[in-house]
Amino acid sequence: MTSGKGSDMGFNRRTTAALVQSGVALTSAMAGIGMRFAAVPAEEPNIEDTLIAASIEGMERDDLRVLSVLVTWLGVHRARINADRLMRAASTLEQPRSLAFWAAVASWQGTDRRFTRMAHLCAGKRVDLLGVGTGFQVKRKGEDDRFRGTCLRVPEGALRDRAGDVEQPSELARRHVTYRWRVIMGPSYRADMWASLSCDPTLSASELARRTYGSFATAWQVKRDFAMVGGGEG
Repeated sequence: MTSGKGSDMGFNRRTTAALVQSGVALTSAMAGIGMRFAAVPAEEPNIEDTLIAASIEGMERDDLRVLSVLVTWLGVHRARINADRLMRAASTLEQPRSLAFWAAVASWQGTDRRFTRMAHLCAGKRVDLLGVGTGFQVKRKGEDDRFRGTCLRVPEGALRDRAGDVEQPSELARRHVTYRWRVIMGPSYRADMWASLSCDPTLSASELARRTYGSFATAWQVKRDFAMVGGGEG
């Protein structure tokens, strides 16, 4: 293994997925991170890539079923999200409605200071969840408590919240290697890299960094530590 500084020449850290998934591929990815959709779960889908794609599906394509399950998932699994990675990905979005969604999520999860920076993704007047009738529905039923006072106006009942729509952390940790290592080590790039190496110890530091959206320096250190202890149990 060579030193990190020399090997880092030409390395560019990615912040977003090369291609945002949709359709069948997205449904499979969402099932892969514990959302209960009728699909064959993808193997080890990237958690934050999937969350971003699901938000686009829900907000830009008005798929309230996807958005409902996404919001429930966030409520259950928030602690296992790599907040820095999510912020980097969300900040590259160009769709105002999707930006408003993530800003609203940050406000909803205000007690978790890791998400504070995302609250600034939306500025100006509030965005209505429904294309038509949000004001009428809010007058009739009030607002969804999760988004009350945020930049996203959501009528009560527009987004169902059923615990059975998502797997619980103990279930997901048993089959999603990256999620399991985030439970063990905390939601970090290091945990994701350790998970990737436990699946494929032959990965180079550059490829490891690219797959996990982390820095080359962290990838080099993780490879060194992984080799030092003879790998980890996946």
